[in-house]
Amino acid sequence: MRDPFPPIPLLSKAIQPFADYFSLTTLPLHIHEVIGAFVGYSLINTVISPWISNKLFPVKYNKLSPDRKLSWDVHVVSLCQSTLINSLALYVMFIDEERKNMNSLERVFGYTGASGMIQGLAAGYFLWDLYVTLQNIQAFGYGMLAHAMSALLVFSFGFRPFVNYYGCTFILYELSSPFLNFHWFFDKLDMTGSKPQLYNGIMLLATFFCCRLVWGTYQSVRVYQDVWAIMHRQPAAASLHLDTFSKQSAAVADAIAGNSAVPIHDNIMQFAGEEYVPIWLGFTYLGSNVVLNTLNFYWFGKMVETVRKRFQPPKEERNREKVTTSRSIKENGMHVVSIDETVEVRRRNFAENDVPPPS
Repeated sequence: MRDPFPPIPLLSKAIQPFADYFSLTTLPLHIHEVIGAFVGYSLINTVISPWISNKLFPVKYNKLSPDRKLSWDVHVVSLCQSTLINSLALYVMFIDEERKNMNSLERVFGYTGASGMIQGLAAGYFLWDLYVTLQNIQAFGYGMLAHAMSALLVFSFGFRPFVNYYGCTFILYELSSPFLNFHWFFDKLDMTGSKPQLYNGIMLLATFFCCRLVWGTYQSVRVYQDVWAIMHRQPAAASLHLDTFSKQSAAVADAIAGNSAVPIHDNIMQFAGEEYVPIWLGFTYLGSNVVLNTLNFYWFGKMVETVRKRFQPPKEERNREKVTTSRSIKENGMHVVSIDETVEVRRRNFAENDVPPPS
C-alpha cells in the first residue's frame, strides 16, 4: 500500500546525507511526515491548546501554575496525537493487503509506504516528546525521558527498514491514551470521583490492560521470535550487499523524483539489503522494547492504585486518641465512671503525580 502523502524532493535531498550515514534508507521518503508531525504538535502545544483552553475553561486554565499549564498542554497534544495515529494505524492494518500477507522475513525487512507513513508520524511525535521532556526534565522525570528516547529509537529503526511491519502494531499502545488524558482532565476540572470519571476509568484500565499488557506482550514475543530467527541467518555475500545497496539508492532517487513507473512502495523487499540483523541492532531494538514494556507494567499498577483511590470512600484513621476518665458516686452508693474520648481524623490527600504522564 502506498503512502498517501508523496515525498517532498527538497526535504528528501536535504536529509539524504544523514539517512546514508545512519543507514536509514527510507527516511528521505517520509521526512516530510516526521517534520510535519513535529511542527504540528509544537503548534498545538504552544498556540492551539492555550487558545482553545482559554475559550473553553477560562477560569480553570488561567488559575493553573506554569508547570500545571505545561502538563495541560502536553495532555492536549497527547490526546490529539493518539486519536490521529490510532485511526491511521487501524486503517492501514485493515486495508494494506501487502502487509497482511507478509511472512517472518518480510515482517523484519519488508516495507510498505503506508506503514512507513505511520513510522514517520510516530517518529515526529516522539521527537517532539523527547524535545519537550529534555526542556522540562524536572517536571516530567527520568522515566518519561527513558520512554521518549526508547520510543524514538524503536520507531526510527523502521526507516532502515527494520521491523517496519510492527510500526502499526506497537503504535496501538496509544489506544489507552485518550482515556488517560480524560482522566487527568477530570481531576483538573474538579470532577474527581464523578460518574464520567468512573466510566472513563473503567475504559482506561480495560484498554491499557488489553492493548499494552496483553496485545503488546504478545506482539513483543512475536517480534522477538522473528528477529531472533533472522539473527541466526548467515549474512549475504559482500558483492550482493553492494549490488543491493546501489539498487536501494537508485530506487529512492527515482521515487523522490517521481520517475518510477511502478512505485517502490509496491515492492515489499525493495530495501531489504543483505537481509542480516547485526547483533547490536537486534539487542538495541529488543532492549528498548523491554524498557517500554516494563514501564507499561509499572504504570498499570500505578493507574489501578490511582483509580481505586478516586472512588474509595475516605476512611477515618485514628492517629491519636485521648481518653479522660472521671469517677463519681451517686446518692444510692453506685460508682459511675465517665469517659471523654477525642479522635483526630486525618483526611485523605491525592498526590499530584499519581497518574503516569501520557506516552
